[in-house]
Amino acid sequence: MTVGVLVASAQNARALWYLARASGLVAMVLLTVTVVLGIVSTVGWASARWPRFASQALHRNLSLLCLALIAIHVATIVADGYVPIGVLDAVVPFRTPYRRFWVGLGAGAFDLLVAVLVTSALRRHIGHRAWRAVHWLAYACWPITLAHGLGSGTDTRLGPVQLLYVVCAGMVAVAVAWRLVAAGTAAKRTPRPSALPGRHSRTGVRTP
Repeated sequence: MTVGVLVASAQNARALWYLARASGLVAMVLLTVTVVLGIVSTVGWASARWPRFASQALHRNLSLLCLALIAIHVATIVADGYVPIGVLDAVVPFRTPYRRFWVGLGAGAFDLLVAVLVTSALRRHIGHRAWRAVHWLAYACWPITLAHGLGSGTDTRLGPVQLLYVVCAGMVAVAVAWRLVAAGTAAKRTPRPSALPGRHSRTGVRTP
């Protein structure tokens, strides 16, 4: 009987560990896709088959799914008990004695993501300017989450996991590069103030 209980406990602990790692990795992928969609939305890209509101809706739904997976990730790690991480450690950064810095980054990223989603739900009440200021924190969540996974993940040395992180980093890098190129192109297309109708040129002569 005792042997059976020990075997069952070991199997449950292994299942929790697999669920904790899987939920964390999938959350990283979803957060990456969410950030990329957010960058695409700022560029204003759209097509007949994929209108802009579709990107915005997918961005919002993936954010909610990402938060749900992070909650599962936190709950399974706390329930596992293999490492000394409690509920407060998951929401208060740099509190746990286990890999304090790296786990603290994860707690901080979780808090930032919750703040972004809460303010998004209250957008009509807090105003667009306050919402946008907080919403920029979502972009900070991504590198913090990436560092958390690299520093605290027990499977970071595995080839497939490393490849996943590289792909995620590559996706964000391409999206950021696209955003910068699009911003530069838009700036070149915008006429200078002196060239606009009705403005004074540097010579002081009013242009027609």
